[in-house]
Amino acid sequence: MFRGGGRAALLAVFLAAVAAVTGCAGMQESEPIIPVSEYEKLIVGRLDANYVGDQACLAKCHAHDQFKKWFDASTMGSQLSADSGLPLVNCESCHGPGSLAIANIKVVNGRRTCDYSTLIDLKHLPKQAQSLICLKCHTANATFGLHYWNTSVHNLSGVSCFDCHEVHQGVDLKVRRKDVAALCYKCHTEIKAQFSLPNHHPVNEGRVTCLDCHDPMGSPNRYMLKDGSMKELCGNCHAEKAGPFAFEHGDVTERCINCHRPHGSVNQHLLKVRLPYLCYQCHEAQHEVTDQINQQQRTICTDCHTEIHGSDTPDLGNGGAFTR
Repeated sequence: MFRGGGRAALLAVFLAAVAAVTGCAGMQESEPIIPVSEYEKLIVGRLDANYVGDQACLAKCHAHDQFKKWFDASTMGSQLSADSGLPLVNCESCHGPGSLAIANIKVVNGRRTCDYSTLIDLKHLPKQAQSLICLKCHTANATFGLHYWNTSVHNLSGVSCFDCHEVHQGVDLKVRRKDVAALCYKCHTEIKAQFSLPNHHPVNEGRVTCLDCHDPMGSPNRYMLKDGSMKELCGNCHAEKAGPFAFEHGDVTERCINCHRPHGSVNQHLLKVRLPYLCYQCHEAQHEVTDQINQQQRTICTDCHTEIHGSDTPDLGNGGAFTR
């Protein structure tokens, strides 16, 4: 089809394309314009100091104190090293480059002390800035579940990582399960009061924690719930109430909180209103009939309608639904 010069021209075009693709391969490689340590300085906002390494800090002042022991035993201290290829994780990752801090060490009350004023004043940073100190490393790790943090209620309400996690203390920086409720109660005092009501989920007893239902790092769901719908979440423990049923209870199938208070209530079964008045809120036509029955027999709705969440058995007698 191609003759003479045509084949030569096509070959030249092909070789030029191959050369262009090969030449562009180098442009796809990720290479920092300046050393990574310089980027770190930009992040922490300290351009006039240099990194000196953990040993320079610890040997000068913290060789024998508890901070070193805590850091050595922590997840960051034991698993990450300078040659790991992972983001720099040591004292200076959070406190900033330390060359100025150790330049003029003083002895105060018999103890050697650094010039802490040259380090980042973490405690007085804005809350979002405190979290950014952690996020610059942890957002690269998908296992921390921080995808929704920036738009989470906690972040937008001025809660930082420091408010829940003690960075220096312990081997694992996660909050222990038995300490979760007390930590959440520090801010959510109204929820603490609800868990003190006569009927409540056993959070205070240690059988359930806030983390069983909520994700404090953020969630695409309302109330920072872990599952997509309230029915799915409650069904994790209350599977017998979740269905699916052949005959479901109208508009309440997806929202358990239409009838229940999830944290605590003065009524049995965590009901928002005691029976039969809870049912009256939707079934107004049943007031007179039910009141007559109650006056004669002193019953409540669920004495007859036992399968109130849903049933697979049809009501053949037409006397009332969810009776079996």
